[in-house]
Amino acid sequence: MSRYRWIPAMVVVAMLTGCVPSIKEDTEVLTDEAETEVETTIIPNMQLSESYYKTLVPYKESASRGLVVSNIFTKYDIKEVETGLMRLSQNEFDTENYFFQEGQYLDTETVSSWLARSNQTEDGLNPAAPKGMDPEKRAKEAPVYLAHLVEQNYLVKTNDNKVTLGGISIGLALNSTYYYQKEQYGEYYEEKISDAALAEKGKEMANEVISRLRARPELQDIPIVIGLYKQEERNSIVPGSYFSYNVSKAGQNGLSGDWQGIKEEYVTFPMSNPEDIYRDINDGFQNFKQDVDKYFSNYTSVIGRGFYQNNKIQQLSIEIPIQFYGTTEVIGFTQYISGIILKQLPTDITIEVSITSVNGPEALILKERNETEPFVHIYN
Repeated sequence: MSRYRWIPAMVVVAMLTGCVPSIKEDTEVLTDEAETEVETTIIPNMQLSESYYKTLVPYKESASRGLVVSNIFTKYDIKEVETGLMRLSQNEFDTENYFFQEGQYLDTETVSSWLARSNQTEDGLNPAAPKGMDPEKRAKEAPVYLAHLVEQNYLVKTNDNKVTLGGISIGLALNSTYYYQKEQYGEYYEEKISDAALAEKGKEMANEVISRLRARPELQDIPIVIGLYKQEERNSIVPGSYFSYNVSKAGQNGLSGDWQGIKEEYVTFPMSNPEDIYRDINDGFQNFKQDVDKYFSNYTSVIGRGFYQNNKIQQLSIEIPIQFYGTTEVIGFTQYISGIILKQLPTDITIEVSITSVNGPEALILKERNETEPFVHIYN
């Protein structure tokens, strides 16, 4: 059933002003007409930056909502598999003309069936492993490659004042490590999966996913972006990343040629023996950490996570758990950290510092790229 949304008028709404980007007061009201169903929807005029899509209101949750939590190992991968796909989608669907909506075409039952082994469900994408197969043999010859499947929808406004589906993005979250037991309730073992195997199996699965989506009449003429994501191990404190993507253009039954490599990665600081591309940032972070340690006599652990694109750092997130709770101590420490950020760390990257205690968040420091002063917020 085709779904379109009619834009009948403009309405004025009062927006509170504060520490938010400058925005217009107008929003657009859209009515969703599908046979007898009528639904009112709003497109907010507010857009935080060109890096973010506008979303429709009321917000529609994913048809497979909840599966990501059970299928992805860490909270870092849970976030990155979705935000990374949104970032990847901007190569095909620009943030000015497309609106974001969580996936509405692949429901929980469908995704669960596709994630199964081929001998468990008819649509299972993971390799078959018959009952009684030796666990070590299964780990080496038939591991579970595909851990999760993420769908995102991108809507466009038409000339006749309607919005309709303009594109779909699919993320295939792949396991870098397969965990297994040799006996029930026994110890867990792990089998590493090579990058080459991940790429090969991921591309095979991607072609099958595109074929299945194209079999649906409502998706035959919709461009589809599909990306391959390598998730990290269970104990990792940084997320994995997308490493390759392809596009099935509108009306194409398959993918449109060569896969495009993606050079993105997350790394932790400090490093004991950094490679050349990390050395300058690592040196600055070490100096930053030493300055933090000097401020208070009690030990403070400092962990940094750097996001790199094409071997160049774009963002540095720092977590500082503190062991003191006095308000004046928090204020003084936050002011001190704000100063040494500018002294020890690069100015041409985004830096976010989160200061926490056993009571929860205490302060947030955010310095945008090329800004000379950070934004500081101390929680009440």
